[in-house]
Amino acid sequence: MTIPQRLSFVSLGVRDIATLRRFYASWGWQERRGSSDKAAQFEVGDVRLALYPLDVLRDAAAPGSEQPGDGAWKGFTLAINLASRDAVDEAFRIATEAGGRPVSPPVEQPWGGYSCYVADPEGNRWEIAWAPGSS
Repeated sequence: MTIPQRLSFVSLGVRDIATLRRFYASWGWQERRGSSDKAAQFEVGDVRLALYPLDVLRDAAAPGSEQPGDGAWKGFTLAINLASRDAVDEAFRIATEAGGRPVSPPVEQPWGGYSCYVADPEGNRWEIAWAPGSS
């Protein structure tokens, strides 16, 4: 197996979701159903732009890190959705064997999926996920 060459999500850790929702809506972008001032998503071609509270995203993608700017975490994550839990496990193995630093191992998520986080050699965080209904 190889990790598919695609991007599923870009998640921004933000301080004020309501302001950014208005900002992107003023571009003419349509939010996905279910967006709120707690979390929002926009379709950007084949990729989704997700807005999450900075502290929530930090706790998942960079536990123990300070806010962005401390040199370790930059305040955003990139994500790839895969077709199964097994594919997430295999991609986690491949990514860490390639030199990625495991941030959190694959686990069942409260939102119904299964995912993990890996940092590339420069600290950029990747979420590798299986989400029901997408791949």
